[in-house]
Amino acid sequence: MTFINMGEVAVAAPLKKAHYQFHRAQQLKAAVSSCVTDYYSKASSGAAFEARGVLVTGKSRVGKTRELQRLIRDINDSGETMPNGQPIRFVSCILSGHITWKSLGIATLEALGYPCNGQRTQTYIWDMVRQQAKRQGIIGIHYDECQHMFADTGHTTNRVVLDSFKALLKDPRWPLILILSGVPDLAKHIENDTSSEERRQLRHLLRPVHFDMINPERDLGELNALAYTYADKAGVNFDGLSNADFLERLAFVSCNRWGLAIEMVIEAFTCCALAGVQDVSIEHFDEAFSRTHGTQKGFSPFMMDDYIDVFDQDRLLEYLSSDG
Repeated sequence: MTFINMGEVAVAAPLKKAHYQFHRAQQLKAAVSSCVTDYYSKASSGAAFEARGVLVTGKSRVGKTRELQRLIRDINDSGETMPNGQPIRFVSCILSGHITWKSLGIATLEALGYPCNGQRTQTYIWDMVRQQAKRQGIIGIHYDECQHMFADTGHTTNRVVLDSFKALLKDPRWPLILILSGVPDLAKHIENDTSSEERRQLRHLLRPVHFDMINPERDLGELNALAYTYADKAGVNFDGLSNADFLERLAFVSCNRWGLAIEMVIEAFTCCALAGVQDVSIEHFDEAFSRTHGTQKGFSPFMMDDYIDVFDQDRLLEYLSSDG
């Protein structure tokens, strides 16, 4: 008995590795590159300095994590070195649920490949973060889903978190570039930094980058280009669905999230390739919807004229986000 459909793996794996180059990726790269360039210039002087960072926001499933993971991989693979001769390196931590500053330190040490006993003090844990980052040449840390560090009513706790992030940027022993990413509420917490100008508000140290959702009135051309990019990778023909009605349905099914649109396109093109046909049809997207949501074939926004009245985008998104 086998549980792995290798035929499907052969089709889907290259699609899941593929990458569509959004304009926002260039904005993100420019922001992070600016921080690294600033870090290099200051490190060259040999004097103590403070690092800068990037604040990346956007609704869930718009593709923030995917873009950031790819960018960090490119940075780590670049082979560029800092003035001390060490390769430029970043690490990433994905946060879930409410997390304390101490537990963030433990998660950071794990990302650095240096697990720590949770019974250690918070001061010891963060001292080890700095020591390990310096030893390994880690100059930047990406904290994904960073809104979990903040509470809507915990103003005192939030104040401590904001100050602690600033301390990482400003630590004279080993300053760290921070990439903080999360939902738009994260920006609100950062904006609530009311420290004096002398203490440099965290929001002044972070360059903002926002990831927009799909706007059907503006982005159908981009969505069409995305579909053709993946069609070329899958070796299928998308011409029959390259029209406004279908693209509006695809945006609706994806709850106007770019990440979900990519997932649906991959699923549908996989269905097409496994069926042994070259022309992608609306039925392949209907099958992809059925496989994703567990519905009967024919009951999807791709097949129904009144899909906007029948389907609730909030319910669709809730189902697709139930795994976190």
